[in-house]
Amino acid sequence: MKFLTMVKTLNPEIASQPPAALMQAIVQLGMEAGAKMIETGGMSLAGTVTTRQGQMVTDGPFAEAKEMVGGYAVYELETDAEMVDWTERFVELHRKHWPEWDGEVTVLQLQQFNMAG
Repeated sequence: MKFLTMVKTLNPEIASQPPAALMQAIVQLGMEAGAKMIETGGMSLAGTVTTRQGQMVTDGPFAEAKEMVGGYAVYELETDAEMVDWTERFVELHRKHWPEWDGEVTVLQLQQFNMAG
């Protein structure tokens, strides 16, 4: 099963400079994940396209601090429980190395479709 995790900072006023110890711990966690983590990177909100009551609304491009998204990772794992474990370990690193950080990690299970005719 493939999972996508997205990290969102809920108090972006402190998000500009994560502690070096946190970043080192995240790199170490990625090394421990090995081939289970198949992709990772940073993200910022560039905009949205929404439809409501038949009307399309485009908001962006922008990168407002109040809507900061920190990064993402894609994992290939055998069970949901493994995904919960990796996510909890990631959040625990933030609690340990950056206790003033408030955030959330959204976990999505990816469903792949065959687009070839």
